[in-house]
Amino acid sequence: MKDVYPEFADTVDFYAVGQDPGESLSLMERYRIEQGYPWPVAETETSTLRTLKVLQTSTKLAVDDNGIITYRAGHGGGDPDKWRSVFRQLAKSQ
Repeated sequence: MKDVYPEFADTVDFYAVGQDPGESLSLMERYRIEQGYPWPVAETETSTLRTLKVLQTSTKLAVDDNGIITYRAGHGGGDPDKWRSVFRQLAKSQ
């Protein structure tokens, strides 16, 4: 993802969203910097994760401009070619 995201940073909004209520936004930001991740981090309510059926860590969702989930993968899902394809589709829908 680190190699793919910069290609689409100006056309696709991408956030790493925390799932652990014990992890503060500042902790996630520190981890982001330590790992060299170029995307922003965010936090959300547990109810949002339930609504989106995020049941495991490292769940990946792509949501289009209409709020439709267009891609879902679990831990380890989505190689660089798949993410390029997902991001291209999202960029076209804007």
